[in-house]
Amino acid sequence: MINRLVKDKIAQRLSQGLLGITSLVIVLIVVGLVWKALPLLSEFSIGSILTESVWAPLKGKFGFLSFILGTIWVTLLSLIIAVPLCILASVYLVEYASDRLRNMVLPLVNVLAAIPPVLYGVWGVLFVVPLLGTYIAPIFGISSTGYSVFAGGIVLAVMIFPIMVSIMVEVLNTIPYELRAVSLSLGATRWETIKHVILKKAKPGIFAAVVLAISRAFGETVAVLMVCGNIPQIPKSIFDAGYPIPALIANNFGEMMSIPLYDSALMFAALLLFVIIFGFNLISRLILNKLEAKY
Repeated sequence: MINRLVKDKIAQRLSQGLLGITSLVIVLIVVGLVWKALPLLSEFSIGSILTESVWAPLKGKFGFLSFILGTIWVTLLSLIIAVPLCILASVYLVEYASDRLRNMVLPLVNVLAAIPPVLYGVWGVLFVVPLLGTYIAPIFGISSTGYSVFAGGIVLAVMIFPIMVSIMVEVLNTIPYELRAVSLSLGATRWETIKHVILKKAKPGIFAAVVLAISRAFGETVAVLMVCGNIPQIPKSIFDAGYPIPALIANNFGEMMSIPLYDSALMFAALLLFVIIFGFNLISRLILNKLEAKY
């Protein structure tokens, strides 16, 4: 008995220690990024850095607005494409598909999550970019190379599809069968049961799946930078090129470091991305708590 209590105490202390180390690493990352970004922040106000769109390091201009909007464009487009598809695919797999089909499709979906991002980028360059530039954009009377925030959104949507579907399927599987049976026994159709009972009950879990997917989408780098065009401008349409923050860091780190404040600007970009993701997850957690309390 005493031996078991000692083991339990050791496990508790070990867990606390690992949690402390994890938290310390996060704090050290933030402190390091702030420290490296201070030279830029001492030269320019945070307001001008975030609201100006001119990016010309050789002239001493470091406006991040175009990068912020490029990140938002790509992330929003990926969610607009992925969320409805993932919800419908998950509902079909759980409510309509046979066990044989479900057991065949779900492992394939999980395999998609293991594909390296660079392969998604190559697929985007070879298939998505020519499709948008040659066929889709001319339909709207727009001349585009295809390298655009739209291409980034499509590639990113495919990349977050596996994680979103996997979590949503798990969430829908946790809905008790009795809820379905009661709804059907009262005369509701299968779709009415799915719409008004199952999806409503699963709303917190579905929201959590979307949040996890967005967190990945914000920081995705290689695949997006291969298809977005990487032009520091404010995209005015989905066929315009953009330049998300992760692509800025990946493309330029290690180059042109002799330019004054350039390394500090890239560190500020990393800090900005960290703050955006942290703030988004914090707000999402608060919303999720309210949803869990409600449902």
